[in-house]
Amino acid sequence: MQIEIKNCNNIDSGVIHLVENRLNIKYAINGTGKSTISKAICNAITDRENGTNKLFELSPFKAANDATIKPTVTGIELIKSVKIFDETYINEFVFQSDELLKGSFDIFIRCIDYDAGINAIETLVAEVKNLLSEDQDIEKLISDFDELSGSFGKQTRTGIHASSAIAKALKEGNKVTNIPQDLEIYKDYIQDRNNFKWIKWQLEGKQFIDVTGNCPYCVNDITERKEAINKVGEIYEVKAIENLNKVVAVFQRLNKYFSDKTKTIIDEFIKNVDGYTTEQVDYLKEVKHQVDRLNEKFGEAKNIGFFSLKDVNVDQVIEKLKTYTIDINLYNHLQSEGTLEKVVKINESIEQLLKKAGELQGKINIQKKLIEKLVDENKVTINLFLRNAGYKYSVDLIEDEKGKHKLKLIHVDLENEVKDAKACLSYGERNAFALVLFMFDALKNQPDLVVLDDPISSFDKNKKYAIVEMLFRKESCFRGKTVLLLSHDFEPIVDMVYHHSDRFEKPFAAFLENYYGVITEKEIDKFDVQTFIEINEKNISNGGNVVSKLVYLRRTYEITNARGMAYQLVSNVFHKRSEPEFRDKDEAGNMVSRMMTLEEINLGAEEIQQKIPEFNYTDVIGLVSDKLQMIDLYNQSTNNYEKLHIYRIIFDGNDESIKSDVIQKFINQAFHIENDYIYQLNPAKFQTVPQYVIDECNRFFSNE
Repeated sequence: MQIEIKNCNNIDSGVIHLVENRLNIKYAINGTGKSTISKAICNAITDRENGTNKLFELSPFKAANDATIKPTVTGIELIKSVKIFDETYINEFVFQSDELLKGSFDIFIRCIDYDAGINAIETLVAEVKNLLSEDQDIEKLISDFDELSGSFGKQTRTGIHASSAIAKALKEGNKVTNIPQDLEIYKDYIQDRNNFKWIKWQLEGKQFIDVTGNCPYCVNDITERKEAINKVGEIYEVKAIENLNKVVAVFQRLNKYFSDKTKTIIDEFIKNVDGYTTEQVDYLKEVKHQVDRLNEKFGEAKNIGFFSLKDVNVDQVIEKLKTYTIDINLYNHLQSEGTLEKVVKINESIEQLLKKAGELQGKINIQKKLIEKLVDENKVTINLFLRNAGYKYSVDLIEDEKGKHKLKLIHVDLENEVKDAKACLSYGERNAFALVLFMFDALKNQPDLVVLDDPISSFDKNKKYAIVEMLFRKESCFRGKTVLLLSHDFEPIVDMVYHHSDRFEKPFAAFLENYYGVITEKEIDKFDVQTFIEINEKNISNGGNVVSKLVYLRRTYEITNARGMAYQLVSNVFHKRSEPEFRDKDEAGNMVSRMMTLEEINLGAEEIQQKIPEFNYTDVIGLVSDKLQMIDLYNQSTNNYEKLHIYRIIFDGNDESIKSDVIQKFINQAFHIENDYIYQLNPAKFQTVPQYVIDECNRFFSNE
């Protein structure tokens, strides 16, 4: 697969090759445009699939003045979905308030087998559930029961809560049914189904009745009626009337489910003139209690299934199913033909389900074992990684009150859940956790392409290998998936391409170079991974100018700490000393120097000539001291590494130039890499020194 990227941030153009169903490692120094490549590919796919315009977020600055310059990505036609690991993923999906990874139940537990097991169980209990869902009367009954129960408000030891709908509607009596004598002229309005709206309308106009003696609505004389008009507002309150309407309506809808005696008493209750009595409240609470219990039984039957039966021992499923049947004799207030009809339907469906109890027991047992297996496998896999990486944490998939498992973080020493994982974990620990959890997430969603944007550079060697092994070697991993790993860390290549090619599926590795906005890539094979000593020896023997050979030779002496006469002589060459000096530290650690003897010079020269036969100290000193000849060597050099070292020799002693922040910082970084990494790429083949550093060197030549 060949992906071409144009006009995205610092990339004018570039071609990236991806081998499908394999790991593709793109190794590049910082500043090359790795994150831009990642975002360009992901944004382009997102735009195509979702109709967004995210790719234009990567428009380069020059596009502001030229409308023809537009970001484009081609070659991704076969990629329908992509998942990227970057800071955005960490911030949006990892370390949630109640679980380590958003949607951990779906990622770790829910699978084809899980869904198949649930569906098999649901099929067996479908008759009961279908009855409840298809019978509109039962659905309405449950809804009305809920509303009636809610109208009682918060539970109290005695009486009805003062803020409840029933209290507000009926505590002072039903003033809708029992209209005061001097307000009977408003009967049609007060007893209308929209009475509370009329009362609100009447109250809003009342503020104007004292402006004149006329009605603010019809301008007729209302002098003799003002007292009655004001009394409406004194007796009737909008919210109370609205509550009354709802309470009465619920009782009326439930009328057919109450026994005859209960029906009569409730009718008296809601029509009471002076408000309810203590005895009536106690009676009504007794009715509510039976309503709640029956409603709970309906709810249990409605939710019957794996989650309601999984905590029951397999041999007790039949006994549990029997508890779903309803004994109508225990509900004296609800003994009516309407209630009995619904109860009989439910009981008959439970009886039918009991005939399938054995099969149901077996399927529940299989499902429970499957969940246990998934929990164990997933947490063992993650915990093994954490232990190998040296983290004092473990994870567990803990079931919540809804029967869904959520991934939790456990501290090994304290053996309890870490509530705020993001605050407790270090930056490196967060990244390691996030990366492994991302893998499980990606494996679950199975995107066509997985992108890892510089994910492991911040870890030490042991943790890097533990992560690489987890991602690309374990049973559940990215092996066989199309993965793009962008990194400025060379160690994954060393591990998978060089050291452990027998353990890992061979990745397609390439070095990326950004030359004035043009991205090119060069494949990295096993033979390209060498120690820096091997690289130095190869470059010395491959010919080239004597100065570049001496550069590689000195680095060999520095790395092997061989600072004898040969090293001293090479060092004198680079400092352009016509009379060689021997420099070393004394016992106090102070740098001291003396002139090298002729014998020492000859001894050093002989050692150097074993590697570089053409070496002659006098001739080389003449060369490095001639700025024009050195500039010619600089211009003739084909790799930036040698150019940088020749530049250092030319300007040795010139503090202002050699101490350029850009150049000096990179020199320090490059030497650190050479010393820190045992294995590297040959800088004579791969441009490991970025062009912007050489541009800075060129600027100093221009000034000179």
